[in-house]
Amino acid sequence: MLMRVPVIDVAPFHHGGAAARLAIAADVGRAVNDIGFLVITGHGVHPAQIAEVQAVSNQFFDLPISEKQRVARPAPDVARGYIALEGESVGRSQGLDLPGDLNESFMIGPVDATDDAYFAGPQAGTHFHRNLWPQRPSELQTLYEAYFRAMGALAADLMTMFALALKLPEDFFADKIDRHISRLRARNYPAPLVPALPGQLRAGAHADYGSLTILRTEDKPGGLQVLNKAGDWVDVPIAPHSFVVNIGELMARWTNGRWQATLHRVVNPPAELAAASRRLSLVFFHNPNYDAPVAALPGTVPTGEAAKFPATTSGDHLRSQFVRTQVAAA
Repeated sequence: MLMRVPVIDVAPFHHGGAAARLAIAADVGRAVNDIGFLVITGHGVHPAQIAEVQAVSNQFFDLPISEKQRVARPAPDVARGYIALEGESVGRSQGLDLPGDLNESFMIGPVDATDDAYFAGPQAGTHFHRNLWPQRPSELQTLYEAYFRAMGALAADLMTMFALALKLPEDFFADKIDRHISRLRARNYPAPLVPALPGQLRAGAHADYGSLTILRTEDKPGGLQVLNKAGDWVDVPIAPHSFVVNIGELMARWTNGRWQATLHRVVNPPAELAAASRRLSLVFFHNPNYDAPVAALPGTVPTGEAAKFPATTSGDHLRSQFVRTQVAAA
C-alpha cells in the first residue's frame, strides 16, 4: 500500500509497445487505488507552453482588483471568471461551515463549443456558458485556449490508462468525454499579510468533483497535502517538469468506491516563510460530458450488494458541488 504520492514517468505509454502501455497503466492504477494521487513526468506537454501560461496568469493576478472584477464569476452555478480572495470555500463541499479560502482564481470552460443544440440547448444548462476574457493581458485568451486543448488531450490519455488499469477496453471512456465540460483554473495564493482565521487554509480539505485533475504548481512554502489511508497528511512532491494528477468523485462513483477521491488541502505557510510563499497553480479539472451516466461499472458491485452511490450524471453532480462551495459576498 502506497502511503506517499509516487512519481511515474508515463513516456513509455506513448513510445513503448503493448506491454509497456499495460505496465504504465498498472502503475497508474496502483497509485490511484492506494492514495488517489500521482505525479507524472514524460507527459509530452512542452515546458515553454506551461511557462507562458504561468507568466500571463501572474500578470492577470497583478492587476488592480477593480479590473479583475470586470470578469467576475456571474453566478454560483457558472464556473467562469474571477473569484476574489476568500470568495470560495472548497471545504464546504464536505458539509463543513468554513471561512473563505486564501486564494483568488480565474477560470474558463470549453473553448471549442459550437452552436449545435448539444452545446447551446436548454439541456446543456450553464456547462457551455461563454468564457469571460479580460482585456489585459491581451495574449491571455490565446494562451489559455491552447493550454486547455493540451490538457484535454493529456486527460484523454490518462482516462485510457484508467480504463486499462480497470481491465476495460482502452476506449471505454472515449464516448463519455468527447464533449467534456472541463475547467481550467489558475489559482493565485498571495503571500499572507494577516493571520488566518480559525479553520482557514489556502484551500480547505476537499475532494475534487469530476473524473480527474491535472495540476501544475510551484515548490513554495504552504503547499499541497493529501490524506493517506493511514490518516496522515503527506506532502505532494514537486518533480521537475511534472504534473500532479488525482481522481475525483465521479471516478470514485464509476468504480463503486474501489478508487476513492482523496481528501487534499493547501496549507498555510509558516510565518517565518510567509514573505516568499506566493504560489501559482494551474488546475485542469477534467469533467465528462454533462449527460454521461455515472454509475457503478460492471464487476465493481459484489454479488448480493447494492451500489454504494446512486446513479447520476456528470452535469448534475458537478452543478450541485459548484453551488455548495460559494461564499456570500460581505
